[in-house]
Amino acid sequence: MRIAQIAPLYETVPPHYYGGTERVVSYLTEELVRQNHEVTLFASGDSVTSARLVPCCKNSLRLDKGCVDPLPHHLVMLEQVCRMAHEFDVLHYHVDYLHFPLSRRYRFTHVTTLHGRLDIPDLVPLYREFPEMPVISISDAQRRPLPWINWKGTVHHGLPADLLPFSPDGGEYLAFLGRISPEKGVEAAIAIARRSGIKLKIAAKVDKADVRFYESEIKPLLDGPLVEFIGEIGEEEKKEFLGNALALVFPIDWEEPFGLVLIESMSCGTPVIAFGRGSVPEVIRDGISGFIVPDIEGAVQAAAQVGSLSRMRCRRYFEEKFAVARMAADHLAIYRTLIAERELNANLVTLRQRSSTT
Repeated sequence: MRIAQIAPLYETVPPHYYGGTERVVSYLTEELVRQNHEVTLFASGDSVTSARLVPCCKNSLRLDKGCVDPLPHHLVMLEQVCRMAHEFDVLHYHVDYLHFPLSRRYRFTHVTTLHGRLDIPDLVPLYREFPEMPVISISDAQRRPLPWINWKGTVHHGLPADLLPFSPDGGEYLAFLGRISPEKGVEAAIAIARRSGIKLKIAAKVDKADVRFYESEIKPLLDGPLVEFIGEIGEEEKKEFLGNALALVFPIDWEEPFGLVLIESMSCGTPVIAFGRGSVPEVIRDGISGFIVPDIEGAVQAAAQVGSLSRMRCRRYFEEKFAVARMAADHLAIYRTLIAERELNANLVTLRQRSSTT
């Protein structure tokens, strides 16, 4: 199958540091290539892939000091996609709704994975205007604010089995991995560590939009022997950071659409202690790959018990549910359905035209 993957330009594919969407695009792209599909990746020019790369800007935009406005770069990319669209059986977008007006006017087979939150009122008029746009959710929970749009399937994220290898022993600290923002719950993670008496290591980036929150709310909490702030880490550092942890803490304060770090931790055999919001009940198997808890007190109790969980069972659960081959197979099934629907519609149009002329 000839497949185009259209990635955001904020990070490289795969990212050097933080970047969930671009990371998933990379895993999917490489697995599709491994399965002998003809894949073209539209991404930043500093991306690394075994697919054909169409560079849509020289460097990824988040760390490019010369980039003031990322939107023009994405519009140029969409124009490149449209010029080349006839080369592909399916276009798979990962850039939200930016392409909707173009996709309505160009009759190419396409689908969009929605990677972010959908509980935003501004999205309602958008999807009322574009109800025909086929979309994929990354969890069933993600769909709840917009259950009526044109969902074609839910595809949970997957990871290559050897990306974050199994660590049988773990360690004695709690890990927090992601970014510093109010919804990610780093304050709760610190409270869990202090109340449980277990050291917490925080590996997280601070976006420009969250600098004030970090300075005023989080930085004052970092003093003391139980909390260590490491900062943003890359893929290689993540193996040791997660693999050597007792557990990952995921005390979110929002309806998380997926949470890639959950399966990254489980890949290492490191169980997760997570608040049961958003996608968490779909991703974590309570008592097997971690504990789903309602609040800080529940997390403190779970931290005292998490050492009793089998890290091998946690890893096996990851292999059963979140392997990259499964993710690719789910997407391919959706692609084939979309192609079949388009061919059927084209045949119906042809039949109507013939009947109108006889």
